[in-house]
Amino acid sequence: MTVSKKTTLTTYGYSKQDFEKFKKYAWMMLLSFGLTYMFFYNGRQNINLVMDLMKEDFGSSAGAIGVVTSALFWCYAFGQLINGRLGAFFGYKRFMMFGVFMSAVLNVAISFQHNIYVIAVLWGLNGFCQSMVWANGVGVLNKWWPKEKRGFASGLATAFSGVAQVVTYLTILLCLELNPEWGWRAGFRYPMIPMVLMLIAFAFFFKEKPEDVGLKPFEEEDKHAAARDESLSAEIAKKGYLYPYKVLFSEPKVIVFCLISAIAGIGRYGLLTWVPSYFMDEMNLSVKEGIFSSILLPAGQACAMFVFPFITDKVFKGKREPMLILASVVTFLGMVSFPFITSQTPASIMLFVVGVSGMVTGVIWAIAGDMGGRALSSTVVGVLDWAVYMGAAIQASIFGFVKDAFGWSAIFVTIGCLYIIMLVLTLVARNMKMKKL
Repeated sequence: MTVSKKTTLTTYGYSKQDFEKFKKYAWMMLLSFGLTYMFFYNGRQNINLVMDLMKEDFGSSAGAIGVVTSALFWCYAFGQLINGRLGAFFGYKRFMMFGVFMSAVLNVAISFQHNIYVIAVLWGLNGFCQSMVWANGVGVLNKWWPKEKRGFASGLATAFSGVAQVVTYLTILLCLELNPEWGWRAGFRYPMIPMVLMLIAFAFFFKEKPEDVGLKPFEEEDKHAAARDESLSAEIAKKGYLYPYKVLFSEPKVIVFCLISAIAGIGRYGLLTWVPSYFMDEMNLSVKEGIFSSILLPAGQACAMFVFPFITDKVFKGKREPMLILASVVTFLGMVSFPFITSQTPASIMLFVVGVSGMVTGVIWAIAGDMGGRALSSTVVGVLDWAVYMGAAIQASIFGFVKDAFGWSAIFVTIGCLYIIMLVLTLVARNMKMKKL
């Protein structure tokens, strides 16, 4: 009996043979999702790297181009709010594949446009299609990765999104090299090729749940979490589509993490959106030099997704809040000092530091999984990602005008101060308990 109990605890309710099969498909799910998402950013981050070329082509101000880029963030944000539930309703895999394919189509369509208003509309539609993938992928992840391994799995998935930003930077550099005569339009054409190729591999390797490969759902070692998942699933089935939103938005802790997520979105996308232009405007670099100097920022963000899960799981023993506190302090110090760095190399190194410290979304997704479990994880991720992209939309809408009115320093100091607010919110959330979840 003792041996049997130990086997159950270490294999999540599977026989040894089924557990090996479960592990294999869990890794296939995670890697196929991560690799597809890594190239998915080619259809989202590409505009940030050709903004100066677009501004020159259309004769627009930084503020006007910022409003165009914000169209994606606004539509992505509200798409995330509903697509986590829509994916569960229509089928996660089918829904995600539609989003990737349509994003590629819209990007190519944008490359042939000559009207900035049409581009803004198409870019907004692209944002909605882009929002079909992340929350649903994380929702599936929670069906394959138990609670005590969820920090690692969500961190690795988010690491792919960090690496994705580096891939996009390198891809755009290559596109501008291959077809310089296309100008900014090159950034909306070539990058779609690897995105669609990865979608084909995704179709073969991504499995939504253990039942799809002849396995039963895994059993949580944490029996309280397992009982909660079962109870929530029954409640959702009984009370309908909107019930999860009613529950989540009545939880004060969820609201606090929405605010934390919004600040994370302002910090992450505020830097990704404006730093390439900062190098070009403030340090008089070419478009290619500006992109190359900026690449340490997404490289740092990618590193964070490997480092943060290890620290939260191993050093802080599964406690996520201490990592948010540490990251907030380091990001504040880095941001308020950044405007005083006037040479290219030290500025790039500082970007790597704040790229690591400011990339706290990997921690946030682990928290979302903890709060929602298997029953509500995709919806919780959708809600928090909505908040992230509300922050991203706000910064894209106003930071261009802030730069035009007050200069570049105002953007970086604002981001730094917001991370101090994040620190305070984290201290508040640390002792909060979920009432209904």
